[in-house]
Amino acid sequence: MKKLYRSKESRMLCGVCGGVGEYFNIDPTLVRLGMVLLAACSFGTGVLAYFIAAVIIPDEPSAF
Repeated sequence: MKKLYRSKESRMLCGVCGGVGEYFNIDPTLVRLGMVLLAACSFGTGVLAYFIAAVIIPDEPSAF
């Protein structure tokens, strides 16, 4: 079963976009571009959603 985690490998800020990209098996850069478009078109609501997701989504578990 797949679970959504914040990425530790493809992290830029909090790892949310990297985790979403890994979950859906797409390039995290496309997810980041989508987030930028969402933030620009929604007058900052996308930024708020990103930081709420960073608080709610757990970190990726360590391999050890």
